[in-house]
Amino acid sequence: MRWVSGWAWRLGGAVGVIWLVGVALLAPSPPLPSHTTEASLSLRLQRAVRDLQELQKQNSDIRAMLADFTRQLGEVGDGGGGLLQQLEEKLRQAQQLLHDSDAAHAHDQAGDVPSFTPSLEFEVTRRRVGRGVLDMWWYLEDQLRDLRGSLDAFPNHVNQITTIIENGAEHARVTRHDLAHLSGADGLSVWREREAADLSALVQARLHALQHPSDCSTARKLTCMLNRNCGYGCQIHHAVYCFIMAYGSKRTLILKSQEWRYNPAGWKDVFKPLSSTCTDPSGGWIVHWPGNNNTQVLDLPIIGSLAQRPAFLPPAIPKDLRRRNTRLHGNPSAWWIGQFLKYMLKPQPKLQQVLDSMSDQMNFHGPIVGVHVRRTDQAAFHPIEEYMRYVDEYFDDLSLTSPNVKRRVYVASDDPSVIKDTRSKYPNYEVLGDPDIAKSAALTTRYSDSALKGIIADIHFLSLTDYLVCTFSSQVCRIAYEVMQTMHPDASSAFHSLDDIYYYGGQSSHNQRARFDHVPRSGSNEMALTKGDIIGIAGNHWNGYSKGVNKRTRQSALYPSYKAEDVVVTADCPTYEEVRLNSKSDSIPDIASHKRDVLSNSLERENKVT
Repeated sequence: MRWVSGWAWRLGGAVGVIWLVGVALLAPSPPLPSHTTEASLSLRLQRAVRDLQELQKQNSDIRAMLADFTRQLGEVGDGGGGLLQQLEEKLRQAQQLLHDSDAAHAHDQAGDVPSFTPSLEFEVTRRRVGRGVLDMWWYLEDQLRDLRGSLDAFPNHVNQITTIIENGAEHARVTRHDLAHLSGADGLSVWREREAADLSALVQARLHALQHPSDCSTARKLTCMLNRNCGYGCQIHHAVYCFIMAYGSKRTLILKSQEWRYNPAGWKDVFKPLSSTCTDPSGGWIVHWPGNNNTQVLDLPIIGSLAQRPAFLPPAIPKDLRRRNTRLHGNPSAWWIGQFLKYMLKPQPKLQQVLDSMSDQMNFHGPIVGVHVRRTDQAAFHPIEEYMRYVDEYFDDLSLTSPNVKRRVYVASDDPSVIKDTRSKYPNYEVLGDPDIAKSAALTTRYSDSALKGIIADIHFLSLTDYLVCTFSSQVCRIAYEVMQTMHPDASSAFHSLDDIYYYGGQSSHNQRARFDHVPRSGSNEMALTKGDIIGIAGNHWNGYSKGVNKRTRQSALYPSYKAEDVVVTADCPTYEEVRLNSKSDSIPDIASHKRDVLSNSLERENKVT
């Protein structure tokens, strides 16, 4: 009877949970704010109906299982374990529905977010449409420019094509404006801000817990030498790789930075240390990666020499964060890398003073576009006009709503003549940038103290811009883009690269999946695609086509960019169940607030001067 009584309590609890869920869904909601649209109300009601139908099904299933259980009371041979497992799964599903249904109401009572949250499919599709518009216009513009170039002997046709290009650009501009407006008009912009802050706070709390074990002397550790024979961007990305390896193996990272070639005093002289309680690498024998779970201290090689590459290397993201990450962000891998940079690149007070002083001197504020021009390290040459074409496009878009907007650009380069050249050729722009930083970035002086401060400043201000034009072959540009992701809910499309697509040096395969079949036209030399084909992408030509290898057919060729999308790679990582954020006070301050402070304070000073 005691056993039966226990089962009865469990079953009663199950039915009770289902009843509470139904009450929660059907209970009167707080009055909707006056600005709530009929569309949002309709979506909310549809969601409630779907959830109620699902709960009714869950209730029916549990009632059937209860009847089955009653019949089996006298003949259960496994202690009820199988039936218990089914009931617990049903309870888990019901509790998840309850959580999802109430999540939207948690902030709704405060009146600061919509009464519904978007589905993963909705957010992915919204971003997909935006990318599709860009791909379509890049294709048409490229084809029209080629056609115009072949008709030099027919000036009337050339003029007509030029007019089509100009009108088409205006049409594309208005369409992009409407899409941006739609993104804000859906009532979910506040939700995106809150979700971005909450998700970032969770990751930052996990990293803080990882770097502050309860007992450093017994903690499992991963040691990593910062110094590499490469530039600043390369070394920072190396440190990020080490941190990702520490996160995935749940080991405290000990970053060895003594005699760092950029600063002999080490990392802690420039940025705040990764841990305030655990910096000692000692702990028995030091074993080279991969060791085993019982090894206390593992030493990590560079990513190119890594044996037994784990699945959690970029571009992978943790499986337990996948749904929230991919719903929120258009480039989950860049967002994930950005979270490590957010934790790592916290300036020491003296460096912060330098950055604040530079911001004051430049009167740095938005709207502003960042341009990074790389000229050393055998980089391919791109004239400033190539960069400024996309800067112009950004401000042309902005002028639809702000016709008198001041055009401002922050130029960073390792060639001081670039800043002078930009100011000379574009007098209608306010050009910010420091030629002295560019001088210090030369190969012969790049490891000086002034060069270090200069490159840190360039990355800092580039990441604070509203749009970034650069070459993703540059690690400096990619770091600025990654940090930029920590300052917006989603800045994945706030860039234009003149060469590569985004990637992480030493990453695992970056694949796309065909969304539709593609039959190449005769003589086009394009790739044939069958829906579902996996493509190893080699690059985007920014003209409507990408290049890659079809892993089914082994064909290497161009294919329409809009017919494929990135494969989001996930990996099993520790879930850090011990880390819980129960209130706003638990959240680590968002670095985006620093951007808002910098820009608003500078703008306030400018207004006072005016």
